[in-house]
Amino acid sequence: MFKALIVDKDEAGTTSASVQDISTDRLPEGNVTVAVEYSSVNYKDGLCLGSGGGLVRNYPHVPGIDYAGTVEASEDPRYAVGDKVVLTGWRVGEVHWGGYAQKARVNGDWLVPLPEGLSTRQSMAVGTAGFTAMLAIMALEDHGLTPQKGEVLVTGAAGGVGSVATAILAHLGYQVAAVTGRPETEGYLRELGATRIVAREDIAETVKRPLEAETWAGCVDAVGGAMLARVLGQMKYGASVAAVGLAGGAALPATVVPFLLRGVNLLGIDSVMQPYENRVRAWQRIATDLPMDKLEAMVQPATLTDLPKLGGDILKGQVKGRVVVDVNA
Repeated sequence: MFKALIVDKDEAGTTSASVQDISTDRLPEGNVTVAVEYSSVNYKDGLCLGSGGGLVRNYPHVPGIDYAGTVEASEDPRYAVGDKVVLTGWRVGEVHWGGYAQKARVNGDWLVPLPEGLSTRQSMAVGTAGFTAMLAIMALEDHGLTPQKGEVLVTGAAGGVGSVATAILAHLGYQVAAVTGRPETEGYLRELGATRIVAREDIAETVKRPLEAETWAGCVDAVGGAMLARVLGQMKYGASVAAVGLAGGAALPATVVPFLLRGVNLLGIDSVMQPYENRVRAWQRIATDLPMDKLEAMVQPATLTDLPKLGGDILKGQVKGRVVVDVNA
């Protein structure tokens, strides 16, 4: 028996979440069983803890799109009992039971060995949000971004992706302009390394002009919507925007002018189905390029019983930094 946060739905379509003791024979199919140590809270987790947001197919369900822990049983030759592993993506926590439990069973193809220098707790302070941030920075670098090219804009900077992106970029020597709609987070963002704070209202609305002054050498955008449309018109010639989220909406009220007249690139960043080799590359970069003291400053600790409230909070934009869930606390 082990503890898990079970989300269920009644005949009226109302969901409820509670911590329950369940047996290992209820775990889904898979060739590796992991003793989970830590998980995290992401926007998708907030959806899955509530109505499901269309992500959850079957109930009862165990959410948690991230987890890290120790291999307890393995039929996969790549993983031995005692190995430390991390999992993000592959629709775990959505379609497949996830990390809000003390045990999990998955396909070994979905796991990544925990890189040297990272603990399981630190890896969940990173989680899908930090992994996505690293993928975005790698994509921007692959398209020519260097610290010498100028300021890099990070939208939704006080959120999970934005916090990690800000810390990594600052550590790599970039000047970071952090966009936030919460003035009280300015001190937090400056501690992460932001050199400029941009108020959300200054950049949140589209303008009639398709091009504005060339301002940003790169951008990690977690907002989408009107803000992304505005940012595209402010990019320097040949610069790139890495799009990682849609907190501000999925519509893009933009024109093609920035692409045609300034050669701007819009790079889509998907963390769910990333190939294994790129996952390993990103996690290795995280271990070397994310300052651990800055990572610790982002952490808000939680337990399984805290999750239903935190799920609602993150959907309202009320979570700062990274929530790390100790599933054994």
